Amino acid sequence: MAEILKRRIGPGLLTAYGVGVMVGAGIYVLVGAVAAEAGLYAPLAFLLAGLVAAPSALSYAELSTRIPEAAGEAAYVEAGFGARWLGRIVGLAIVAGGAVSAAAVLRGGAGYLTSFFDVPQIWAIIGLGVFLVVVAVVGVLESLAMVAVFTLVEVAGLALVVWAGWHAPVSPDWSMPAAPYVPGIGVAATLAFFAFIGFEDIVNMAEEVKRPERSLPIAIIASLIITTLLYAGVTVIAVRAVPIEDLAASERPLALVFEAGGGPIALLSLIAVIAALNGVLAQIVMAARVMFGLGKSGGVLSVFRHAHPRFGTPVLATVLIGGFVICAALALPVSNLAGVTSTILLLVFTLVNASLILLKRHTPKAPFRPAPKAPFCIAPWVPWVGLIFALLALAAFALGGAV
Repeated sequence: MAEILKRRIGPGLLTAYGVGVMVGAGIYVLVGAVAAEAGLYAPLAFLLAGLVAAPSALSYAELSTRIPEAAGEAAYVEAGFGARWLGRIVGLAIVAGGAVSAAAVLRGGAGYLTSFFDVPQIWAIIGLGVFLVVVAVVGVLESLAMVAVFTLVEVAGLALVVWAGWHAPVSPDWSMPAAPYVPGIGVAATLAFFAFIGFEDIVNMAEEVKRPERSLPIAIIASLIITTLLYAGVTVIAVRAVPIEDLAASERPLALVFEAGGGPIALLSLIAVIAALNGVLAQIVMAARVMFGLGKSGGVLSVFRHAHPRFGTPVLATVLIGGFVICAALALPVSNLAGVTSTILLLVFTLVNASLILLKRHTPKAPFRPAPKAPFCIAPWVPWVGLIFALLALAAFALGGAV
């Protein structure tokens, strides 16, 4: 077994990976859950979630050029705080968040699949999950090439939803909007944040990227901009075309939008399944790379610091994470999985932004040798904004849950 991953990925595939995992991370299944909390103001919840994510994305972009390692956030936190134990906790939290995210999307995708194939949901989840684990084991280039193809399909599907929804009759809720419920919008924004999960996964591909100092920032920023524009358009159309109550009750809300505009439901269901496959595959690939990176620090995790000599992938980590994803998808509903993932990621974003603040001020105590001046450098106030936004989002989620 080798300890070096193969550098085979350029900025184009990397951006497609980011867009694919973000779009596949929930927009096809999450609109209903967000609408249940925010009502007609669901588009605002998505915009707020994008606002929360933006400064943290810029922090990730700089850190990825300072410390281009597969461990990603774990390496950043260890370098910033000088605490290996904290880095390991963050790394394992990222793995857990990615796996739970993948489980939510896998469950949602299986829901679309069973809508036009007479297959029990349990077997749909298991079958799709096993297929994606096999693809992830075979190779990173093959995995990301499939992600790129799936991304084109799912973006085309969202364009079809916008087209169909625009031609649908206007919902009564849209004609008579209710007053905004601020705590509900806060909770919805935290759930909507789940749909922006993906840009942080890009940094975990650092050891398989050609010219990471250039490719990583490009992919992070481009993927966030592309998905924010997509989400804004799709969510406005969804709440305009379908009553909020119907959106909230459905596990395949965009299919309702498509159907309202006269589109063939089976077509969008098929595209939604592809989107789910994309999101799950990207998250499994990411989480396995984090486990590979954590193995560098030794101890019990060193068992994961091995790449297959032929495939060049961390096989043990990939299989272990894939198994967890399938089990979690069978056990929990989408909204619970999304809430857990969003909370984990917001906590990690808090620590990552704090790490960049410390790295900009002091020489790191951890055994890392970051570039003295990052190839991509942001203003010192940006990580502070990212830190504050992440804490506010966590507070909004706690407040909404208590109301």
